[in-house]
Amino acid sequence: MRIRIVAACAILTLAIAGGALLWPRGHTPAAGAVQTTTTATTTPTTLAPTTTATTQPAHAFEAADAAVAEVRLYDTPGATEPTGSLPNPTVEEVPLAFLVKAHGPPGWLEVEIPRRPNESRAWIHTEDVALRPVDNRIVVEREARQLTVYKGTTDEVLFQAPVATGAPATPTPLGNFYVDVVVKLAQPSGVYGPFQLSVAGFSDVLQSFGGGPGQIAIHGTNHPELIGRFVSNGCVRLNNDDLTVLQPLVPVGTPVQIVA
Repeated sequence: MRIRIVAACAILTLAIAGGALLWPRGHTPAAGAVQTTTTATTTPTTLAPTTTATTQPAHAFEAADAAVAEVRLYDTPGATEPTGSLPNPTVEEVPLAFLVKAHGPPGWLEVEIPRRPNESRAWIHTEDVALRPVDNRIVVEREARQLTVYKGTTDEVLFQAPVATGAPATPTPLGNFYVDVVVKLAQPSGVYGPFQLSVAGFSDVLQSFGGGPGQIAIHGTNHPELIGRFVSNGCVRLNNDDLTVLQPLVPVGTPVQIVA
């Protein structure tokens, strides 16, 4: 069974602080799924009600869950020959999902895909996926070391918490990504806390790490004293209590914007 290495924290079996994330195997996806220092601070969680999007009455964003064993990728809508494909389930044995970026001609969708270079897109056949609404978005402020969940495209804050981001030599990558996997962990007090939210973004420094592609994640920690610091290989760490509040708000397909 292959493993996904996510550039961010300690290797689970070796418990190396600030190392890369060993994607756990054999765990059940969480409900809803088909790293100059500063001192740590705490921020209370905030909850609030709903907004609407311009193109969809009740939902701001759209996810696409693969409904076939292999999703073919095309450079343009209407192309007859694919330029690649992605398996479902993935090589990590989790369901393949995309963030929909645009609806094209009938039968075609433009989606963001979990592949280098960051923010890669492709066109896919609508019939190869099942569409699902997504309500919220995540914004990570790298230098401020803060994560905020907003309702849809509005400025309404649903959740906010301090985080640890990438060390100066291995900064958290900037860009527009999405949550592509949510995993509930069997050892909630372990290195990664109760959940891992894999992000479809990759380290700009680590082209590979521990045999994996250097993909980042949002997850918990067993070293809460490091929250508020630049310490990871690219991942975003939260206190476990904050992560537990965050997880239900951000299912697979949730947009993740990482800004300076």
